[in-house]
Amino acid sequence: MAMSDISQDLEQAISSLVAEGKEPSVALIKARLASPLPMPVIIKALQSWKKNAKVPKIEKTTPTLTSEQRIEQLEQQVAALTARINQLEQQI
Repeated sequence: MAMSDISQDLEQAISSLVAEGKEPSVALIKARLASPLPMPVIIKALQSWKKNAKVPKIEKTTPTLTSEQRIEQLEQQVAALTARINQLEQQI
């Protein structure tokens, strides 16, 4: 999801609430989002909207994983894929 997509999604959620005469809140915004976002992002957007009547540009960042965390994820993927391959081979 690109930076503008997140901002547009938040803007759309807030706008739809305002159009219905509802006061935007974190819970209402979260319920309207097309894809889930972390609470701090929603809170930041809501605070900015209340202050400036606009949603800030929000950038999606991916957390940096340590080598150990990456290896652990890869090992889990390999195990899952191996199990899937074994399952498929048994069906042949």
